[in-house]
Formats: sequence, C-alpha cells, structure tokens
Amino acid sequence: EYNRPSGWLFGEKPLKPGQKRVWEAWEYPWYYMYYGGMALAGIALYYKPDTSVQAWATVEAKRRLKERGEYFDW
Repeated sequence: EYNRPSGWLFGEKPLKPGQKRVWEAWEYPWYYMYYGGMALAGIALYYKPDTSVQAWATVEAKRRLKERGEYFDW
C-alpha cells in the first residue's frame, strides 16, 4: 500500500498546544545506548595509552641520561 505524502515530517501531525508526544518503545533504549556508547568512547579515548614516538623517545632519553648519571632539569 502506498502512503501519499501528507506534508508533515514523518507523517506526524503537529500536536495541540500543551499536548506531549509519546515515545515509541524503541526510543528509550536507543537514546540510552547511543549516549552511553558516546560516554564510553570518550572515557576510552581519555585513558588510552600514549603510543606516540615522541612519548617513547622521551622515556628512552631520560633512561639514558639517568644511566650516564646526568640529570635534565627543565
């Protein structure tokens, strides 16, 4: 069956003043999973290990200076 365009977004007519839209059953879990996933991704990115070459080279340079008995103050 063909649904003719009604001119309303998603086929929903505007609500009367003071009336609230009722969420469908899939909307609650979708919002919780979407924003929960975003929060978990943000936490994971914040705590991910620093694997850059510069971080490794800094640690290696400090180790070599310590072995030689030199100290780097900055």
